[in-house]
Amino acid sequence: MPAYVVALVLLSAWMHAGWNVLIKRSNDGQLDTVSLALAGSAIAALALPFITSPKVSSAPWMAASLIVHVAYYATLIEAYRHADLSVTYPLMRGAAPVFLTLLAPLAGEVLVTQQVVGIIVIGLGIVVPALAGLNDEWKSRKGLYFGLLNAVIIAMYTLLDGVGVRMAGTTFGYTLWLFFLNGWGILIFTVWKRGRLAVWHNMKSRWELAVTGALLSMGSYGVILWAMTISPIPTVAALREVS
Repeated sequence: MPAYVVALVLLSAWMHAGWNVLIKRSNDGQLDTVSLALAGSAIAALALPFITSPKVSSAPWMAASLIVHVAYYATLIEAYRHADLSVTYPLMRGAAPVFLTLLAPLAGEVLVTQQVVGIIVIGLGIVVPALAGLNDEWKSRKGLYFGLLNAVIIAMYTLLDGVGVRMAGTTFGYTLWLFFLNGWGILIFTVWKRGRLAVWHNMKSRWELAVTGALLSMGSYGVILWAMTISPIPTVAALREVS
């Protein structure tokens, strides 16, 4: 992986940690998450008229990713609700590249032995210290289960988007369309769970957090999608997890 790609992926990791901290510190993670997603959708909508659209061949991959992303946000909120960030975040992010390595052959990714070993070492190095923080309370155990489920979901949408962005012919266009459409799936799910008024009031009162989180999330994921057009998907994903 070229040095400049490594540097940008590390920047992406910092931005990703930033918006996750914002959600964890929230008094209502579910409502702040949908506000963040809607802000990302609005920002993308402003930019879409000025960018090259992705090729039609990438549409099925993006559609599948959008469905999986709704599951990602739902399990993320539950994981943060049932356990500390210091346990759930490393667990989700550390286990995901290992699961992704197992799925990688489905996308035609061929990894050499050194890459596989490196990904496993990174994953264990992140997950093991986090598991040391678990206690015997059911609350933490439930967070563990949601964290592992979220890791599988992360691996799924990373693979889908990695293939999709390669077929799209434009990283910028794929990223913006993904974020524009993603906000509506999260909105429908949250309105069903919490109601339209709750979502609206939170968006009005927390728009600064929503915009900040959206910019961090869009920037972080856009860099990752671009990096996956240059380097193997699992190795990019593993490096990002230093977040």
